[in-house]
Amino acid sequence: MPPSVSLVAVVALLVAACGPRAPETAQEVRRITDDVMPRVEEAVGLRFLTPPVVAVRTRDQVHAYLVRRLDEEYPPALMADIAVAYRLFHLVPDTLDLRALLLAVLSEQVVGYYDPDSTTLYVVDGTDPVQLRLVLAHELVHALQGQYVPLDSLLQAGEAVDPTGGENDRRMAAQAVLEGQATLASLTAMLSDEHIARLENFWRDLRENVRQEQERMPVFAAAPLVIREGLLFPYLAGADFLRWFGQTYPDTLPFGPRLPTSTEQVLHPDRYRAGDAPTTLRFRPEATVGESVYEDTWGEFEMRLVLQVRTGSESLATAGALGWDGDRFAVFADDGEHALVWWSVWDGDRAAEKFASMLERYWGGRVSPGRRWTVARATLDGRPAVRLVEARDAWVGWMRVPGVEVR
Repeated sequence: MPPSVSLVAVVALLVAACGPRAPETAQEVRRITDDVMPRVEEAVGLRFLTPPVVAVRTRDQVHAYLVRRLDEEYPPALMADIAVAYRLFHLVPDTLDLRALLLAVLSEQVVGYYDPDSTTLYVVDGTDPVQLRLVLAHELVHALQGQYVPLDSLLQAGEAVDPTGGENDRRMAAQAVLEGQATLASLTAMLSDEHIARLENFWRDLRENVRQEQERMPVFAAAPLVIREGLLFPYLAGADFLRWFGQTYPDTLPFGPRLPTSTEQVLHPDRYRAGDAPTTLRFRPEATVGESVYEDTWGEFEMRLVLQVRTGSESLATAGALGWDGDRFAVFADDGEHALVWWSVWDGDRAAEKFASMLERYWGGRVSPGRRWTVARATLDGRPAVRLVEARDAWVGWMRVPGVEVR
């Protein structure tokens, strides 16, 4: 899994009394790990099959690890294509170096991570003493998960739907389960009984407090909305989902066939309980415009971010994405530029109409001269659908816009 972004700053004061000063040796880290492990096992409800390997790393070593993992998961060509898609949706500035920004944000924040390849838990040398135990608890949950489920393949769950990739929404839902469980279990393991008794009030304020604490980190604070919220979502929304799941299904865990298949299910547990699986869309081959450069699915959560950037309103964006049933966008090369085609399907006509109206009102404000855009309503396999296209005026695809089919 990608290196974990630490969200412990906001709760550090709650656990300050749990441990001594920051350890100076790997042996001291091991001792504290052994002390924390039983609490983590109790919070998760599973036992370690073997003791986890723990090691201390310098900031430089962590940076080298982040570079390697980022390049493995997002090779330069793929990262460049993702950056093009982000720019077409106006989620990042045209001049942004996406890879450099992601490395800077992660390097600024990571204070501990579990590496599934080496099955080793790493903590960063010099971690703040009030953070260390919670960092260890969080990463110990990942180490425990890794002994029961294949973490990397779990995060590639979308490949079962599409072996060529492009299932980011499913991946983000799986990541929300892993990080949500680690966040919730580590807090449960490290908070006092008094704080656990008041967890409902504590949890209500945690989301805003975390965002405020994260904004004290200058690189994170300056990052585009899609980066900031994309990093926070698995921890905060995931923990909310895991709290609900634990109360609703106390005798099992949300893995295997119980793994949520969309961020819609994470955001709306009632949709998860109802078995509301997302509709999978795929572009049909279109000889006129050639193969796409990049394709993916936003899902409800990232669709909110697209709308929030356009409207400037989180509440409008949340309302506009409600009723999402599936989507697919594709980027096509166009004489040195790129064309964008985005299809979405909806739970009902009212949701589709609301989304289409929002696009019609807000999309055109950032379209460059020489480009045009359209929003069209349609029906796909009996489902209400919306299609957005943005491209050069002279794009050949305007004569026959690439279509999608329901899989």
